[in-house]
Amino acid sequence: MASSNRLRRIAKELADIQSDTASKILAEAANGGSDLSHLHASFPGPPDTPYEGGTYVVDIQIPNEYPFRPPVMKFKTKLWHPNVSSQTGAICLDTLSSAWSPVLTIKSALLSLQSLLSTPEPKDPQDAEVASMLMKNPEQFQRVAREWAIKHANAPKTTSWETTIAHSPSNSKPKSQKVISREEQLRLEAARYQGYNKDLIDRFVNMGFDIDRVVEAFTFVNIDKNNGEDYELEEAYMGDITARLLGEP
Repeated sequence: MASSNRLRRIAKELADIQSDTASKILAEAANGGSDLSHLHASFPGPPDTPYEGGTYVVDIQIPNEYPFRPPVMKFKTKLWHPNVSSQTGAICLDTLSSAWSPVLTIKSALLSLQSLLSTPEPKDPQDAEVASMLMKNPEQFQRVAREWAIKHANAPKTTSWETTIAHSPSNSKPKSQKVISREEQLRLEAARYQGYNKDLIDRFVNMGFDIDRVVEAFTFVNIDKNNGEDYELEEAYMGDITARLLGEP
């Protein structure tokens, strides 16, 4: 019975991914087979990053204990990123280990991976060489990451990201961009969280969801703002928020 429930859930998740054409995430049984415990998925590299325009393929093994244990994911596409092994494709991401919850899905895990490409964490590396380059020579990191995207992920040789990098002096702001103070930046950021604790909201943002969508979901589910203090949400509320974010009824 447990096995059939697991397979039904996986099949539903794959159907949900297939129906969401906007995300451009794809997932299916590996090698066109019928075994739903072994999947291949792909997603586009996020814009305004060296990975833009590339397609990143992920191998997914679904454990027998799913969804109570996370899927085992690794990149089949080689990429240059501090939280992904440049040799094996192994991934360092809390969502796929200690931060996993049964309310999460294959799709939310893939969104987290896509988000990880936008927000590398060199201080918690999977690949020390890449992390060291990012911290010591970020321009070289960007260049190598882009070369790998073109070579391994079929990214085009020219993108809007490359055009921006080529025409923007290092560490400078485009002339059309208004420079704001740190205080104003913090005020604008606080306004986006609408009174909710930043860490509380960011637990969902780190899964790959946009801040504004998470705040909207919190408001819809009527989550207590708790005077801006952090606290642990009950699992039922976690499920309601995730369902709202994934567009489930």
